[in-house]
Amino acid sequence: MAHMSDTDLKSADLEMITRIIPHRYPFLLVDKVRDIDVGKSAVGIKNVTFNEPHFQGHFPGTPIMPGVTIIEAMAQTAAVMVGVSQDLIDTNMLIYFMAIDKAKFRRKVVPGDVLELHITVKRGGSKIWKFAGRALVDGEMAAEAEFTAMMDLPEASA
Repeated sequence: MAHMSDTDLKSADLEMITRIIPHRYPFLLVDKVRDIDVGKSAVGIKNVTFNEPHFQGHFPGTPIMPGVTIIEAMAQTAAVMVGVSQDLIDTNMLIYFMAIDKAKFRRKVVPGDVLELHITVKRGGSKIWKFAGRALVDGEMAAEAEFTAMMDLPEASA
């Protein structure tokens, strides 16, 4: 596969996302990341479908996407943006939450919705990054939060 300069990427499809973050079904919660502004911002897209496992119990007969999974989708979007920004594609990077602050939920997210996950960097550039995230459905605020995460790269073998 030809290796282009990864920081030239402005979007990441599902194949690229899985080369950056370790998440897989059923916990890969972002389908595409677009509008990547290296080291600054990105927009994740999550197509919400009824066949996702959390809808079996949250709630039977009234499927609503759990708020924590919305925040996780924001964090996955942020991790993809960091992966592109820091050229961390195919590096087996792991990402850990350190803090979630100012989380607010404004509307239900249900099957058929398309979540737009708008992420902006508040502080970053090394292993620890802080982000502001907003999740929108049809331009309407569904959730917002600030979160801090640590990027963990495996040690290079000698």
